[in-house]
Amino acid sequence: MSNKNVGTRLIASKKSPKKAREAVVAGHICLDVFPTLTGDAVLFRPGQTVEAGPVVFSTGGPVSNTGLALHKLGITTRLMGKIGSDLFGQAILQILATHGPELADGMIIAQGEASSYSIILSTPNADRMLIHAPGCNATFGADDVRYDALEKARLFHFGYPPLMERVYSADGAELAAIFQRVKAVGLTTSLDLCMPDPNSAAGRADWRAILNATLPYVDVFLPSAEEILLMLHRPLYDRFAVMPGSSRPLEHITPQMISEMGQQLLDMGAKIVALKLGERGLYLRTANAAILAQMGRTQVAGIDAWSKRELWAPCFTANVVGTTGSGDATIAGFLAGLLWGMSPEMSLEAACAVGACSVEAVDAISGIRTFSETAVRLAKGWPRLPLALDIAIAGWHWDADNEVWVGPLDAHAHT
Repeated sequence: MSNKNVGTRLIASKKSPKKAREAVVAGHICLDVFPTLTGDAVLFRPGQTVEAGPVVFSTGGPVSNTGLALHKLGITTRLMGKIGSDLFGQAILQILATHGPELADGMIIAQGEASSYSIILSTPNADRMLIHAPGCNATFGADDVRYDALEKARLFHFGYPPLMERVYSADGAELAAIFQRVKAVGLTTSLDLCMPDPNSAAGRADWRAILNATLPYVDVFLPSAEEILLMLHRPLYDRFAVMPGSSRPLEHITPQMISEMGQQLLDMGAKIVALKLGERGLYLRTANAAILAQMGRTQVAGIDAWSKRELWAPCFTANVVGTTGSGDATIAGFLAGLLWGMSPEMSLEAACAVGACSVEAVDAISGIRTFSETAVRLAKGWPRLPLALDIAIAGWHWDADNEVWVGPLDAHAHT
């Protein structure tokens, strides 16, 4: 079955959004500044002037990227980020208001503090470079979450704790407190990370202790494989980082390593693990039915279909303009699939499709389409990128009906 038919099934599977708030997205937010750069790559040297075109301003971080993507897909969303009472803070609120005047109702304005910003240097054929100021994201803590606004929500997503000093300090006491309190309200919880500078305080933090304290209260965990390699397997990350002929440790992570990391994160308490793999796609690993039944207000549809799964979805082809926020958009697609009661295969389909749309614009949001438009694009036929490794050697097999690889540990692998 081609993805033309999968796209048709996606359209049919989407349930009408409820009137009550469905998702709250909290955590890191900043103002992104994109100078327009031309050419395949730009080299910066002391004393050199690099010519740029018009500047693009956008909000960045998961509160904006994942939150606005969910909003564009049709999920009723509230945003909870912390900004300063400065010009950058005003710009963030103005940009959010262009997407919907109610979106910023839950934002925290910290008087006298500076808003976070990033200067993003991105060219079409090179990995992006960032200059980032954390601003008042560094002071965000458990007492900044508006728990009174969670009563009507079904899902709570939090993103980028490595860029939020108070959240990850003290072995993640604030992060664990946030998720423990949200879980006690009855919501389904979701967590995303970001890659810290390995030599920074965040890069040297004890992430094993942080995740051990937090993941028992996390239902859906959506980091990148590279982040988990750094945080839980630092010697291996450091060895991969200096290997000749490669630019990123991700290039050396094998299917067996991915599977082992997925199991490790389930053992630490997560119920659904989705590992982002860049151009290699999205890996899914889930717990058993008894554990999935404890997910809170966003119950998976067809618990047996979600129980003990191991799947790997390749990316779709895309006209890549910029990669900023593509992981956040991928997460939005996956969470929308959960909220609308899709199967694991279709949730992966939605995730990869939304992520592919995102990279077709310089910022994180402009390329994202409505859910119906995305599903129609799938229904017309949308080719996949080939997986850049011989995954079949590792015991995986291709499910042509759903266009997804099925792993050797998948409960449905031999049925």
